[in-house]
Amino acid sequence: MKKIYLLLFALLQVQAGLYAKLRLPALFSDNMVFQRNVPVPVWGWADANEKIEIRFHDQVKTTKADKSGKWMLRLDPEMAGGPFEMTIKGKSSLVISNILVGEVWICSGQSNMEWSVGQAMNAKQEMARAGNPFIRHIKIGKTISSLPKSDFENGHWSLCDSSTVADFTAIGYFFARDIYKELKVPIGLINASWGGTNIETWISREGFESSDEFREMIAGMPRMDLDSLTRLKVKGSELRIETLQGTRMQDLTPGLFMNTSFDDSKWPELKQPQLWEEQSIGELDGVVWLRKTMVLPSLDFSKEALLELAKIDDNDITYVNGVKIGNTNQWDADRKYAVPAGVFKEGKNVIAVRVVDNGGGGGIYGDMAAMKLSLGDYSASLAGNWKFQVESVKKTTNENSLPSLCYNAMISPLIPFAFRGVLWYQGESNASRSYQYRKAFPLLINDWRGKWKNPQMPFYFVQLATFATTGDSNEGCGWAELREAQTLTLQVPNTGMCVTTDIGHPRDIHPTNKQEVGRRLAALAFNNIYDKPMVSQGPSFRSMEIKGNQVILSFDHTGGGLVTPDKYGYIKGFEIAGKDQVFQYARAHISGNTVILTCDSVENPIAVHFGWIGDAGECNLFNKEGFPAVPFRTDEWKTVTKEEKYKIEKML
Repeated sequence: MKKIYLLLFALLQVQAGLYAKLRLPALFSDNMVFQRNVPVPVWGWADANEKIEIRFHDQVKTTKADKSGKWMLRLDPEMAGGPFEMTIKGKSSLVISNILVGEVWICSGQSNMEWSVGQAMNAKQEMARAGNPFIRHIKIGKTISSLPKSDFENGHWSLCDSSTVADFTAIGYFFARDIYKELKVPIGLINASWGGTNIETWISREGFESSDEFREMIAGMPRMDLDSLTRLKVKGSELRIETLQGTRMQDLTPGLFMNTSFDDSKWPELKQPQLWEEQSIGELDGVVWLRKTMVLPSLDFSKEALLELAKIDDNDITYVNGVKIGNTNQWDADRKYAVPAGVFKEGKNVIAVRVVDNGGGGGIYGDMAAMKLSLGDYSASLAGNWKFQVESVKKTTNENSLPSLCYNAMISPLIPFAFRGVLWYQGESNASRSYQYRKAFPLLINDWRGKWKNPQMPFYFVQLATFATTGDSNEGCGWAELREAQTLTLQVPNTGMCVTTDIGHPRDIHPTNKQEVGRRLAALAFNNIYDKPMVSQGPSFRSMEIKGNQVILSFDHTGGGLVTPDKYGYIKGFEIAGKDQVFQYARAHISGNTVILTCDSVENPIAVHFGWIGDAGECNLFNKEGFPAVPFRTDEWKTVTKEEKYKIEKML
């Protein structure tokens, strides 16, 4: 009997050997790009102690898998070139073809980095003329994990042509196009981005543990699998919402919520348009009903009406007096619904909106002027307080729900792949916690540099563009404070910032002029990395001198000199305040490389703001090279986000 067991064991071992398979990470595939002029890590999995041989170009390298089956080696630095083939041999063999060696950049952040060439300005023309097989792109599939992963499932390298470029990150592509045009070396783009993500999801647990600001927060993050975390999160959200509403979700009757006769007098209220994450609901993904009661005068109700609800994140079904009048399944689409004649009536009318939010922000958002009812010559605003009731909480976890989820699934598998630097565009989702971004953003940069053991890793980022958010100099402005936090991050060595206040859109959080963003990022790389000295940034505040009622401002990075495109020389965007801390618009003019400010209503100025508002599109101070001045302030009087912190208990 013992001999039979031994024979069976031996057969099982042979069978296991037959099915064992040499494997590389998904990142290593045909058409990939290696970073030039540095040792190139190559790694994978095989049987325990299996011998591995790699042949690439003129190199032959060998190693052996460890007891767990993991192996890694480093190829010697290569100059730009290709295409090459790499052969990996163990008990079986793998071949990766059409590999180029050149410059590799990671492109990461939220939706403005994810925004594709197909969505960019002049997309058809850009796609038609895109035909450069030396520019290559891989999009890491959107996925999350509560623990660091060693690989990802989705993603393949694509060559740039008119049929593929539509799916490339637009900013990354236009950056690569400019770099290639000048350097004539292959460019590889690793696109690890996800719309709506906050910065905390991209930082590792170890990064948080190293931070005085976040150490206590991450200690509250349980070490468990994602399913267990999700159950804990859902239970916590349900208890919090039921306390807020004063009702159990299981006792609700959503089928009646669209009816005019339904009594919503005990429902709590939200301001609309404004994402509910910024209000009493807080962090929530799920289904929420919004109701607005309005009393209409005697009108000609035989005419069709128009109902406008700005934008709704993510999906909606909208009813008027119990009648479904439309639905949209696109989070950034304007809601404009034609309401048939006779649906509205004189007296009481009820608009009910069932909102489904699958992740990130939720609710009605956008321009207040885009929320209105129009009927003939009659128009009424729908902005203001709306009643709400949460119908259900989403039973899954999204990328923003807990810290490190995107890092674990989308960044960790890239380590230790060699690349030149990082392009980063993120911050919109952190505008409610802007002050803490002063700590979070440098932490992310240093966290990634530590993971790659590259303390000098170049890290170039895009400052928030113009967008019509709430707040200003006298109320305080979270969007402006986020820009300030980004500017302060320039104190971290080997970083650079692209200012975009002049190319945004006040009513579109996704400005389509990604070409100019790519050009400005490329200028940073040329000047700082690629030995192509040039002006690569706009004027930045250096010092302030007060002479009587005048304020004289000096700037760094003035390039060929300060200019304004205004034909009369009027500079917009400056405000000054005295000891009353009330800011007034200032007259400004250029004098050499300084700007002189005056304001008749401020006799003794002590503080200056420039572009201290979400919609800073009117700011028109540049250097002659076309780079806009960096928004700034000289005080910290009204810092409205200072007490807002990222907390696990808000989400669990």
